[in-house]
This record gives sequence, structure tokens and C-alpha cells, in this order.
Amino acid sequence: MRALFVLALLIAPPALAQSRVPPPALADTQLADPAQERAAKALMETLRCLVCQGQSIADSDADMAADMRALVRQRIAAGERPVAVRDWLIERYGNYVSYDPPLSGATGPLWLAPIVLLAIGGLLARRSLKGRRR
Repeated sequence: MRALFVLALLIAPPALAQSRVPPPALADTQLADPAQERAAKALMETLRCLVCQGQSIADSDADMAADMRALVRQRIAAGERPVAVRDWLIERYGNYVSYDPPLSGATGPLWLAPIVLLAIGGLLARRSLKGRRR
């Protein structure tokens, strides 16, 4: 009996962690204009969920992602261009919110590292092949 009580205590917190607050109006509701909805959906695919860290806001079930989806749809429905909405979200949440952060001093090494590593790999492969030919 005591083991059941301990098990119930371990299971209860995750079950109670679900928010009972309903999602914002446009979080899971598509826009009436198909072109605006396509633009909103395309933008949502490029924005990272700040809670999940591996999903876009289009794919995430987190409350924060729902709020961000609603913001994107509201702004696009109001006539803002997706680029302006993206820039606003980056200004508000930082470059981390974007899967394609702009080149800057902080992100420069991330952009340059693959090129440098490919060049080093190419040089090593070339030296290895030259050594085998002799």
C-alpha cells in the first residue's frame, strides 16, 4: 500500500503540470485568408520554440509556442510582412528564436566552423592520398 502511495506521488506532479489556461485564439486556428495562413505557417517553421529547444513553434505543444503562433497570425492578419514579424520576434526574444540567425560577431564562428572543418578535412585527405601514392 505504501508503494502505491509513493508511486502516486511520483506520477501526480507531471499530470498536474499541464496548464488549464486555454490557448490564445489564433494559436491553433488558421487564418481565413489562405495566402496569409501560408505566410504565417512558413514563418512559424523558421522560428524556434524557446521552451522545447528542438522544435519550431509550428510543431511545439508548449504554451509559449502557442502564444508565439498567435502573435505571428495576429500580426500577419493585421497586414505585417513576415520579415517584419520575424525581425520583431528576434528583437523581443533574441537571435536564438531564429533557426537562421544573422551573421554577427557572436554567430560568426558558427557560420565559419563548417567551412574551416571542410577545408581541414580536404587537406588531410589530400595529404593522406599523396602519401599512399609514393
